[in-house]
Amino acid sequence: MDKSTIVCRCEEINIDEIESAIKMGAHTFDDIKRITRCGMGPCQAKVCTNLMQRIINELTNKPLSDIGPSKMRMPLRITRIGALAGGKESSSVISVFNESAPKEGEANND
Repeated sequence: MDKSTIVCRCEEINIDEIESAIKMGAHTFDDIKRITRCGMGPCQAKVCTNLMQRIINELTNKPLSDIGPSKMRMPLRITRIGALAGGKESSSVISVFNESAPKEGEANND
């Protein structure tokens, strides 16, 4: 494949950028993700996982069975845009979570 071939469509990461990350010492999907943002777009690595695993396999000679997918991180709670936009004096992380969507069984007093 050509080095300009796009691997991650969401973040527009090409093979050359992934090869550079591997040369810098990245050997797992998550290492490459931290350096390049590959897999951090809207699809959350659903499109680029297989190609990334194949590239890692080819460049590091690591067996495909040893190359796991990227770790998925879910949001802690649904967060309302109004809580993130501010509008109130406190902008600490705790206040954002306190103004987020209520937990199951809690009443919403908005």
